[in-house]
Amino acid sequence: MIDLHCHSACSDGSETPEHVVELAAAAGLSAVALTDHDTLEGLGRAERRAGVLGIELVRGCEVSCLFQPGTMHLLCYFVEGDEGPLQSQLERLRTDRGTRNERLVARLNELDIPITLDRVAAAAGGTTVGRPHFAAVLVEMGVVDNFQSAFDTLLAKGGPAYIPKAFIDAPTTIAAASRSGALVSLAHPHSLGLEPAALESVVGELRDAGLAGIEAFYGRYSPEDRAGLSALAGRFDLVATGGSDFHGSFKPDLQVGLGTGDLAVPDEALIGLRARLG
Repeated sequence: MIDLHCHSACSDGSETPEHVVELAAAAGLSAVALTDHDTLEGLGRAERRAGVLGIELVRGCEVSCLFQPGTMHLLCYFVEGDEGPLQSQLERLRTDRGTRNERLVARLNELDIPITLDRVAAAAGGTTVGRPHFAAVLVEMGVVDNFQSAFDTLLAKGGPAYIPKAFIDAPTTIAAASRSGALVSLAHPHSLGLEPAALESVVGELRDAGLAGIEAFYGRYSPEDRAGLSALAGRFDLVATGGSDFHGSFKPDLQVGLGTGDLAVPDEALIGLRARLG
């Protein structure tokens, strides 16, 4: 088995890149992908640990793309080096994230919550600051009772402290990834919020733009969802990929390799992706 969707503390997960790899090895996986949001920061560390443990590390990242009505995330795989069109796109998104964090502090202060960016950065431990770190500090301050409540009452889309982030459209992301030697899979397709016919239409458009796969075997999906998405991938000649979407304690129901307990992403998913390289 493999897991092609995991996050570390370098974006919005709770565990170090090394520990993500250790958890994958402990689960008996043959390969694991580190796919932090908008950053490649943890890949070197994960790669070194994977070499020691004898597990394959797939270099990846997850990019948020402009889409309505739901959320579109694209998983980019086989991202090599520090320079390239995709890497430049990620740098722009990280710059926006910093500005967004400053605006989020200001918004919370307007709501009479005396949070500071220094305190949130300390909670992040030197990694990229994101909303999960704000949530953790809000719990420490006693503003909310728990992590999920921070999102439900303040930080989630539509909440009083929500600050939208910058997005790049999907075709631009796919093209940048392709020019950087990477392949792209559509993450958790049901998060698009589309009916089956509309989802087919969007998948077809993305396939024409260069999409290589769709995440059929997702950590929280039912067996029926996974079978339906695998069939959808087949109809569009896409690879049915999969992963847990592990975030550590920030999504405690999801385990590396196992999702909520019944995930089993076959090695064939990675074999299929590799067959489309170059």
